[in-house]
Amino acid sequence: MVDVPALVEQAREGRPRAVARLISLVEGASPQLREVMAALAPLTGGAYVVGLTGSPGVGKSTSTSALVSAYRRQGRRVGVLAVDPSSPFSGGALLGDRVRMSEHASDPGVYIRSMATRGHLGGLAWAAPQAIRVLDAAGCEVILVETVGVGQSEVEIASQADTSVVLLAPGMGDGIQAAKAGILEIGDVYVVNKADRDGADATARELNHMLGLGESRAPGDWRPPIVKTVAARNEGTDELVEALEKHHAWMAERDVLTERRLRRAAHEVEAIAVTALRERIGDLSGDRRLGALAERVVGGALDPYAAADELVAGLTAG
Repeated sequence: MVDVPALVEQAREGRPRAVARLISLVEGASPQLREVMAALAPLTGGAYVVGLTGSPGVGKSTSTSALVSAYRRQGRRVGVLAVDPSSPFSGGALLGDRVRMSEHASDPGVYIRSMATRGHLGGLAWAAPQAIRVLDAAGCEVILVETVGVGQSEVEIASQADTSVVLLAPGMGDGIQAAKAGILEIGDVYVVNKADRDGADATARELNHMLGLGESRAPGDWRPPIVKTVAARNEGTDELVEALEKHHAWMAERDVLTERRLRRAAHEVEAIAVTALRERIGDLSGDRRLGALAERVVGGALDPYAAADELVAGLTAG
């Protein structure tokens, strides 16, 4: 058994091993997870969570590393959650994002954690919300969450971050078309990375046009800016940080930040509750109650929705 209060105190002191152990308890769904979350709850709420998403190859890891450097120059403690796809064979992950950010590995003001999706869709790992809480409680002032390379519909980062950054790059086919059905709708800040390539200006123009289609913003509403960067050369990073700070200030002034965090907490509570219900249901293939309900459905005495309601009522009552 882990001494959770001692571990939390060590994490608050900035000890990387303690932070790593807490996140491992989260990822492993430890029996002590409830105790961990209870201990962390009063210590959270101070971090600014920035999500970075986009198609594979747009430079998310390089951009994340550049943002880490920019925030460290401001003297702020930074946490990074880099989510990698899991192997369908071993269940592990290459964790290449951590390799690409190795320049920050020796900085005590930076904590980088790679997480495997383990089959979870949406571009994030299932344990990401609780891992964010760990980094928040450990004193990280800015938490950068880098998703796996996502497609049109994998937009879960929008429900986990205070500010969502969508990255695109020229010369990668019809990048706007690939993004517009889903992730193009979630961005608070848009980045055209690798802006030294041919077509960067055209990509930015097309993106600006797409954002303007059907736009119905009231005066004072946030209009997502488009920032051009060359993250590999650290060009445009200061402009990106400025855009992030402007969005953070805009949200704080209009209570949007509080609303987003309330939605995030509600989403987290709902996910935990659904998981708990699934665990209670377990494998019902041989359950007597399920068999009896199936007979009534086949016989026309009960529709499947009513049968499901009876099953859930019985499980929750029991």
